[in-house]
Amino acid sequence: MTHWFHRNPLKATAPVSFNYYGVVTGPAASKICSDLRSSRARLLGLFTDLSCNPEMMKNAADSYFSLLQGFINSLDESTQESKLRYIQNFKWTDTLQGQVPSAQQDAVFELISMGFNVALWYTKYASRLAGKENITEDEAKEVHRSLKIAAGIFKHLKESHIPKLITPAEKGRDLEARLIEAYIIQCQAEAQEVTIARAIELKHAPGLIAALAYETANFYQKADHALSSLEPAYSAKWRKYLHLKMCFYTAYAYCYHGQTLLASDKCGEAIRSLQEAEKFYAKAEALCKEYGETKKKKK
Repeated sequence: MTHWFHRNPLKATAPVSFNYYGVVTGPAASKICSDLRSSRARLLGLFTDLSCNPEMMKNAADSYFSLLQGFINSLDESTQESKLRYIQNFKWTDTLQGQVPSAQQDAVFELISMGFNVALWYTKYASRLAGKENITEDEAKEVHRSLKIAAGIFKHLKESHIPKLITPAEKGRDLEARLIEAYIIQCQAEAQEVTIARAIELKHAPGLIAALAYETANFYQKADHALSSLEPAYSAKWRKYLHLKMCFYTAYAYCYHGQTLLASDKCGEAIRSLQEAEKFYAKAEALCKEYGETKKKKK
């Protein structure tokens, strides 16, 4: 069973040379800066490389982040931060608000922004796999795993790193709590879509499928609510997607609940449940058309 997922664009960033003349002395320090420069470039290149797989992404991300830690944490393993934390200015664009970059002279901002892109890559990789015809069981598991990894990265950034920023996240930008929460919940909802598809293929009990579909619809509703206070010009298309998926899985829930009722000879209730399923399916169909016609504002 194929799946279709909405995806926001990757973040773009300005080049970083990691050249610190007069600060970096000695061949060992120069080597670290050179490795930082090359590992950053490699990781950025993999984001748009269609041949990249999760193992390649993990290795490249681990390589860069391990080197970047020297700009964040003190090398003597004390609780002190690195003296190099504020030496470099980093610029990153936003997934919703176009090409106007945010900039902070803070290595933690770089770690968060790059980590955000890694999480986005896992969602895009999952989307590419899920959209294939005749997706195999192993591929379905890989989609599920990638979405769970993405959700975990977003959650870790939100809880462990974003609070450490000296300059708070700008409202309506990627690193703000509402946006991060929406990404986390969407990943959870999409992972559950794969679970539902598998349950249908294995002909699990309709009651179980109905419960999973209802929970998935609630996930999408929560993600939509997280975005409800953002400027509509930037979030409208994303919210259309979340709303249509909410309607679609509500229709699923009513449909499979109707099967459960029918099996219990509750024909009248089953008919009413299937009528509700039909209503929500029609809403989802209309929202699909609206989604296609909605254009995202660009700065």
